[in-house]
Amino acid sequence: MLSGPEDWFAESPCLNFLQQLGYTWLKPEQNEAARDGLNQVLLRDDLLAALQRINGISLQDAKAVYSDLLNLHDNETWLAVQRGNYSRTVEGESKKKTVRCIDFLNPANNTFTVTNQLTVQAQHTRRPDIVVYVNGIPLVVIEAKSPVSYKDKASQAYEQIRQYQEQIPRLFYSNAFNIITDGQFLLYGATGAKADYWGKWKDPWPRKREEFETDFECGLYSLLEPSRLLDLIAHFIVFETREGTVVKKMCRYQQFRAVNRIVQRVVEGKHRKGLVWHTQGSGKSLTMVMAALKLKTHLTLQSPELESPNLLVLTDRIDLDDQIAATFIACGLPNPTQIKTLGDLRSAVHRETVGMTLLSTIFKFEGSERPVPNSANWILLIDECHRTQEKDLGAYLRKTLPEARFFGFTGTPVKKTDVDTYANFSPAGEAYLDKYGIDDAVADGATVPINYTSRRTDWQVDPERLDILFDQWFAKEPEETIARIKAQGVTMADIVRHPRRIELIAYDMWTHFCAYAKPDGFKGQVVAIDRTAVILYKRAFNDLIAKELVAQGMDPAEAEREVDSYTECVYSSSQDDAKPSDDLWTDGIREDLRRYALPRGTRTETNVKDDFKAADRPPYLLIVCSKLLTGFDAPRESVMYLDNPLKEHNLLQAIARTNRVCGPQKQNGLIVDYIGVTKNLTAALESYRTEDVQNAMRDVEALRQALRAAHAEIRDIIKQYRKGGSKKDALRSEFLALIQALGTEDAWFTFSRKARAFIKAYEVLSPDPEVLKYSEDMKWVAMFLPYATRHFEQREDASLKDYSAKIREMLERHLEVTGISTVIKLRTLTDPDYWEDFDQQDKTKEDLQEAAIRKATELRRELVERVTENPLQFGPFSERVLAIIERMRKGQADFAEELKRLEQLAKELMEETTPKGPLDVRAHGVYKILEAFSANFGAVGGSDGTGNGGESGAASGGINGGLNHLQELAKSIDALYASDESAPPGWHTMEQVKKDLRQSVRRIVVDGGLKQFWKDIPPKVEEYALQKYVKLC
Repeated sequence: MLSGPEDWFAESPCLNFLQQLGYTWLKPEQNEAARDGLNQVLLRDDLLAALQRINGISLQDAKAVYSDLLNLHDNETWLAVQRGNYSRTVEGESKKKTVRCIDFLNPANNTFTVTNQLTVQAQHTRRPDIVVYVNGIPLVVIEAKSPVSYKDKASQAYEQIRQYQEQIPRLFYSNAFNIITDGQFLLYGATGAKADYWGKWKDPWPRKREEFETDFECGLYSLLEPSRLLDLIAHFIVFETREGTVVKKMCRYQQFRAVNRIVQRVVEGKHRKGLVWHTQGSGKSLTMVMAALKLKTHLTLQSPELESPNLLVLTDRIDLDDQIAATFIACGLPNPTQIKTLGDLRSAVHRETVGMTLLSTIFKFEGSERPVPNSANWILLIDECHRTQEKDLGAYLRKTLPEARFFGFTGTPVKKTDVDTYANFSPAGEAYLDKYGIDDAVADGATVPINYTSRRTDWQVDPERLDILFDQWFAKEPEETIARIKAQGVTMADIVRHPRRIELIAYDMWTHFCAYAKPDGFKGQVVAIDRTAVILYKRAFNDLIAKELVAQGMDPAEAEREVDSYTECVYSSSQDDAKPSDDLWTDGIREDLRRYALPRGTRTETNVKDDFKAADRPPYLLIVCSKLLTGFDAPRESVMYLDNPLKEHNLLQAIARTNRVCGPQKQNGLIVDYIGVTKNLTAALESYRTEDVQNAMRDVEALRQALRAAHAEIRDIIKQYRKGGSKKDALRSEFLALIQALGTEDAWFTFSRKARAFIKAYEVLSPDPEVLKYSEDMKWVAMFLPYATRHFEQREDASLKDYSAKIREMLERHLEVTGISTVIKLRTLTDPDYWEDFDQQDKTKEDLQEAAIRKATELRRELVERVTENPLQFGPFSERVLAIIERMRKGQADFAEELKRLEQLAKELMEETTPKGPLDVRAHGVYKILEAFSANFGAVGGSDGTGNGGESGAASGGINGGLNHLQELAKSIDALYASDESAPPGWHTMEQVKKDLRQSVRRIVVDGGLKQFWKDIPPKVEEYALQKYVKLC
């Protein structure tokens, strides 16, 4: 057990709460004996007992299954086995029998165990804080971090989990998900999930949040209450395969809630419909997949209503049908069939078959009035259901499937006037069966907020001022052109497509994009009013980007070839595109519509979308007018340039292309409005309830206000210490004065939080001109943070890597110019100037303090990995550094004396890592392990090998010369692991070879007079060998 802050604040409360939920606590001293060694993770007896209890098989058969599971190394296959997809021949049966390792229907028939400080040996030896088991199978790893830790709790604990997954992979073969907590807050993520995709579980539905004292207890209950944990494993984890890459995905709380509400409604039978609004970008398609999965498999419940139902998943567009079908197939849903023709659909739904899963478009039901047999056995999941009521399509659907259950899904709120959608999908008095709105998704980090800004008002087009705007833009056009347009009637498109207007706006778009999005690898969309405008924008971008490339030194001919890839047009072709026109301008437009249409040679729309989603290649901008404004999921899109008067659900769907999460640099999506939509946003969204859309887009002015507020907070603190210094010594004096004023760690943590909030607010708004007035303060604060982090926390500040590229480059230049980079830089033992800090001559008290803090930080960093490699060798060094750091933190340090101690420690460490004499570096590490045991015991060993004989080996020479004797033993062990005969390539993955090596080390130890350590030394040597002697096949 731990005895420090992590135990007090996180580990012990977690263990206590889980025991209240019904888990049995397996103490740390018991968990090794429950396994087949430290390199194994299954609790043998628990699993054998469960296999016999659940399946009624013999112990011999259970052992055979256990052996199979020991050799199962794939997380996806493990999940299939947990769900019952495993069979083998067992005693007394001629055919293979399905063998289940978890009883989903009867939670009480399972063993729920929690243990802590579980030591696991692999290439590295690691000790996760808490592991949750079901029937002896490790399913959840919990990393507990102290809330008083100086590090960022989430990133530190997440990084720990990530390292475990790499270094002790066996523990994660069967893993379902992981948790990080400090006893106050809690985050969870699927096995292998990136930090962006870890989240909070806020809603313990069907219980209420108010029933729990803390978010910590709410999260633990929601994820680990035994029946809920089984439900999560059975129905709410999928593996999605796209382009050869497999990604494990787990539900969010709203998906768990919505799916179970749907299933509950089907089972209860009272209402046969329900409406689900889960805002765009929050995983609506995945919700539909998980609903289908539970409706089809329902491993945790039995009901006549769920006996082999037919599922029909409908969309209202072919591209959405393809997208949904791809998601269902990629997630491994059993037997989804995409219906391509009307005949195939009618044939399928009229067959009296059960257990089908069909995917199609609602248009295939047009004109269908003959009811299908047994329609009560059909459950429909209808995407973007508010659009399916048009043109009597909903009526034809219900005529065909009169008794079916209808569940509608939408990514945008339903308009308050859309009575048909509510009538067809919601029981009386109910708006939504489940709702997860825009604010919910942003608050949870499932999406990023969307901000908007308007550009020059003279570019915007007011429909009520078309005549004035026409005279303004067309004043210099030929009379015949003006007469022709007026004769046809001036339209908004005529104004919007004016070539000069488009040239000006294209230049503004590209300039903004290159400053705002491109430096961080983000992409953008240009939304034009129609296909003609798409072509005009393409021409304008090609011209200006080609000139830019030539100005950068590119050959003009090469620039012409290169420029086409920077932007891509995506639109639907028309038969008219091939028709000749008497008008040369129209003829040119049609020619370019044919030229840029997709597919084009080997270039397809799929290629374009895939390239757009990638950070390392063009296109950088997509130019569209109606395509890719819904159902297109591209997290790398951070900005949309709007020159199309979209409104209502078309506007909501379009702007949501920018709201996907994409790393820490993407703080928000941005809509840049050129046509005037946001000028009267209320009117554009007037059909919706205010509470549903009030934060759909936020004026960028809110970001300016946030920056002003963040700056005001930080300015009040730094103003008396920031004297305008621009060089290293002056800045260092200012920094030291602020450090002294902050004084305590608590004050530093508060300042650090405010400082980072200020920098982030600056970063989010940049390159808005508003940031310029704050740039000097921002650079000063950004330089102070790494300097003060080393002082207060004795660690390197890594926050610079989290800033956007445009901010990071600016700060790196400023650090170099001011010279502060040389002050905050941490050196290693092998750097030529490492030892300069130890020279105390002519150093002030402040100089000595700074030097001592820097050396302590450097040595601490130096020792972290070394202690992991060989704790017996380097642990004492680490303890000495930590003791010095503790004295400095408590204000008990004489910095001149501490600097001397640190210098001595550094010299000893240097000597330790560059051994002289007969042993090389690896063998020296083995020698230090042997030396640590013999020194702790007080003697190398007596002549009888008992360790009870006389003086210490160091003093008397011990057996055959004391230390020289230990060196001989170390050389023997080194030769054992170095030899391909005894330790062949890949030995670290071969259990029998590892066992033989341990036995050989044991013989060397015993024969060498260290008999009393025959149990202790071999595993320590193996732990070290897994760091230093691994040979890949």
